[in-house]
Amino acid sequence: MLAFLLLVFSTLAVFVVAQAVTVDCGKNSMSVRWTEKNTQLDPSQLRLGDCPPTQVSVTPQGSEAAFYAEFLTCNIRRLVTTNEIKFETEITSPSLSKATPIYYPVGCAYKRQEDWAPPLYDPLLFHIHGQGELAFRMDLMTDDFSGVTTTTTFSLGSMIPVAASVSQQNHQPLILLLDECLASTTPELGPDSHVYPVITNKGCFVDGKNTNSRFLPRNQLSEIRLNVQAFKFATGEDVYLHCSLVAWDPTNLDSGNKACQYDRTNSRWVLVDDPSQSSLCSCCDTNCQGRKKREITAGTTSVTSVIGPLVM
Repeated sequence: MLAFLLLVFSTLAVFVVAQAVTVDCGKNSMSVRWTEKNTQLDPSQLRLGDCPPTQVSVTPQGSEAAFYAEFLTCNIRRLVTTNEIKFETEITSPSLSKATPIYYPVGCAYKRQEDWAPPLYDPLLFHIHGQGELAFRMDLMTDDFSGVTTTTTFSLGSMIPVAASVSQQNHQPLILLLDECLASTTPELGPDSHVYPVITNKGCFVDGKNTNSRFLPRNQLSEIRLNVQAFKFATGEDVYLHCSLVAWDPTNLDSGNKACQYDRTNSRWVLVDDPSQSSLCSCCDTNCQGRKKREITAGTTSVTSVIGPLVM
């Protein structure tokens, strides 16, 4: 067992700004909190090693990003010396960001026991495990997303606020994605159902190519918000929105697990959670197929939710 010694890395930035970083070192993991006042940087774009934040917050007083990572994940490096075992990584911002670049070394150091030996890993096996069930939810929201709406009637062209979330209990941090959303005139989809595609092709917001429908910035990885512009579909009939929700490893986004929307100004698809990886969206106009999936948990990691009936 490693005995806790001390946190050895002070915050160090390439550029001097009003930033602060706190690090809590656990037995096998670290929790890091980054805060900054008067910043133009979107905190969701920060990375701890190669991992996105597990939670972000933006207020008039400043921005905050929180990270949780087990050692040897997220590109956390282990350095073994005569007396210590150190775990090192950095908080960085995208090089393409308009804000001042951020680079903060962070890490934890522990006293090395005399009988310590490195653990053995099978390089051919890599699984992510969690405990407890995943509880998914999807609701129609008020315009400011402060609560669930009491109306299901929307005028043509107005925005329909939708929020989906997953309660993760004791799982490692997961990101919530919408694999597919279809509007239909029936509460259950069938071979003869009349449908209108909203999100297809494993996370491509196709309705936004020709309308003002779009994803909204995340407040946390376990929730996703979107505005769907009310469309002319099956006039006089109830409309149901069927969505497939997926909880996924945020460090393993690929063309089969993503959230993409169309930038009509620049005529291109953009990855909502990390525009620097927008190449994952290049398949949105063809056929998206992800890499071989890694196991997240022995339980269910996706579910289909239905909201409605809506009147438009």
